[in-house]
Amino acid sequence: MEKKVYSIDGKELRTITLDDNVFGLPVNEDVIYYAINNELANKRVGTACTKGRAEVHGSNAKPYKQKGTGNARRGDKKSPITVGGGTIFGPKPRDFGFELPKKVKRLAMKSILSEKAQNDTLTIVEDFTVESGKTKDLVAILNRFAKDERTVVILKDDDAMIRRAGKNIPNLSFLSYNRLRAHDLFYGRKVIVLETAAKNLSDFYCEDKEAK
Repeated sequence: MEKKVYSIDGKELRTITLDDNVFGLPVNEDVIYYAINNELANKRVGTACTKGRAEVHGSNAKPYKQKGTGNARRGDKKSPITVGGGTIFGPKPRDFGFELPKKVKRLAMKSILSEKAQNDTLTIVEDFTVESGKTKDLVAILNRFAKDERTVVILKDDDAMIRRAGKNIPNLSFLSYNRLRAHDLFYGRKVIVLETAAKNLSDFYCEDKEAK
């Protein structure tokens, strides 16, 4: 697959050949779902907690005699059917996370990249940085490719200055080529990939490397 490379001014510079094993695959919606679900599940805190009848504070004494009062039979005040009693089948702290096979994760990322490339929502831009670290300088570049859209920028490395410049920009995410997140990547309306990062993605997700 060939894609055009643009300058930060929005002008066409050249074309680049992308690996079809990464950017030209059929979109597998199932593995994308599993990858996104896995990420969201791993982020859940799982600290919700309620008290059962054995944990609430109260007397264990029978509130009134068994017969003759006209009331329903009652064991103690901590019963779940009384005000202030325990909770029936309430949540307890738990870990919602689960592991996903490595091959499934890689296939999900390649499926998302292929879907973005085939729908022309993926744009390759020459390598750039924001040396000043100012938001306005980064906004001036991004506005040439995406305006008021949920945007993802895939970096060739962990560029601290460009991340600093984009800290206050809403709906903007930065991902390193070797640490992609399926949720951010899938829901990004525009995906901007630096030229070196595009080459690194082809090397990182290529079939030969997976086989080793």
